[in-house]
Amino acid sequence: MTDITTIINRLKKNKKARKPLLKTETTNAYRLYEKDIPEYPYIIDIYNVQAIVYEKGIRIDDDDRELLELQAEHKEDIKTALIEVMGLQENNIIFKERSKQKGKEQYTKNSRTNSFFNIKENDMLFKVNLLDYIDSGIFLDHRPLRKIIKSSSQSKKVLNLFAYTGSLSVAAALGGALVTTIDMSKTYLEWAIDNFELNKINIDKHHFIQADAIQYLENDLGSNGEKYDIIILDPPSFSNSKRMDDFFEIQRDHQNLINLLM
Repeated sequence: MTDITTIINRLKKNKKARKPLLKTETTNAYRLYEKDIPEYPYIIDIYNVQAIVYEKGIRIDDDDRELLELQAEHKEDIKTALIEVMGLQENNIIFKERSKQKGKEQYTKNSRTNSFFNIKENDMLFKVNLLDYIDSGIFLDHRPLRKIIKSSSQSKKVLNLFAYTGSLSVAAALGGALVTTIDMSKTYLEWAIDNFELNKINIDKHHFIQADAIQYLENDLGSNGEKYDIIILDPPSFSNSKRMDDFFEIQRDHQNLINLLM
């Protein structure tokens, strides 16, 4: 058994450990905690004055009253710890259950609060929404990759497949690249355009294509004879493709996808 001081002390320790990062990289969005303590199997991401707490533990049956009560107690512990350690308001702490998304489920909107706001990462700005979607609009663990792409994109042609909200495209464009951004979701593609405009990037110099990335590679890219200096390939675990009985599974099909890109 653990008590609330355990999670409070761990958040204090993690917050202190993040200070060098926050000094060298000016950001107000970062991961604070990732399942450090077995009794608290959560991921906690900070977005300025808000937080998402992703539940990553074992599923608990509804009739297991003892475990459900313990889970509820631990959630309250985390909420109290975030208020004490991070100074967050209770209504700015959002709990979500994280599960593997299949096919078009990754594009599903959970609610319609339209609670968008901007976070900062070095000299870049990104639009996020912590309430309406499974993910916030940016993958925080891509921060080093965005830095690498930005520093290596000068005068390059960049293709970003499965682009989501285009944060990697923004990094490439700010680094001096001409970027083609592809995602099958109109919502996320428009979000990517918003991120470009937020960073004062002229969208007329770049291409935004709503398409199934796999079908685009099979049917359009090769016939157009396009060549790219950098290709960003970060597909979800599952995606739709007519060629593969309406789904693409990364473990099985990544080799074919890489061959198409080559």
